[in-house]
Amino acid sequence: MLHLFNSSLAALLITVSFPVHANEILVSAAASLNQSFKEIANNYMQENPGIKVDLTFGASDTLQRQIVNGAPVDIFASADAIAMEKANRAGLIQQDTIKNFVANTIVLIVPVANYLKIKDLDSLLSNQKIKYIAVGNPEIVPAGRYTRSSLKASGHWNEIKKKMLPAQNVRQVLDYVARNEVDAGFVFSSDASIAMDKVKVIDTIFSPEPVLYPIAMVQRKGTSKQAKGFYNYVLSEKGMAVLLKYGFKKPL
Repeated sequence: MLHLFNSSLAALLITVSFPVHANEILVSAAASLNQSFKEIANNYMQENPGIKVDLTFGASDTLQRQIVNGAPVDIFASADAIAMEKANRAGLIQQDTIKNFVANTIVLIVPVANYLKIKDLDSLLSNQKIKYIAVGNPEIVPAGRYTRSSLKASGHWNEIKKKMLPAQNVRQVLDYVARNEVDAGFVFSSDASIAMDKVKVIDTIFSPEPVLYPIAMVQRKGTSKQAKGFYNYVLSEKGMAVLLKYGFKKPL
């Protein structure tokens, strides 16, 4: 059962209804991991007949809140350390399993046609025809937090905010740009890589902090005995090969 939610309330209601079985592994992962984790899960299930991996995708903070509110989850993969630390402080993470398993970068994208002839971040801000710029809501979306931090450091954030259209997760930003519903957007480079026929990367945004994704085992009663196997598989060479294929990088 594979899910990608734009509504945090709907995500919570659906997630907590998951059945839990002995050979079922429940994984909550950041929206930007969608395609890569689907492929990793399918590969793992093919190699381990009888094991079922259920994936839930969404904004990392939304997933973290679900875990805190009692959603049955075995593995949590976040797009930043903040969401992971919130779950850890709540005593819901096996602390010794927290690992930064991939890295990413923030990029500025426009619809592939680029009718407004945007060349980079500076030309985006100087173009008077720009109406909407999609950014993941920094309060719940790691890509939005990284974008805000980067643009504050460069002095561009206040200008971006004037035309910002907040999104519920980074894939919603990608969809807005791909459907030409906004003039530009900020996403992870891995997101842009899966839609190069619909979006164009015009600038890479320097981040003052490394863009790292942590993964960890969840601490709860009834954790699947099979979960550690999938956790190790994600971290293995086989798992990393899939992640690299989808535009992620090895953490330094």
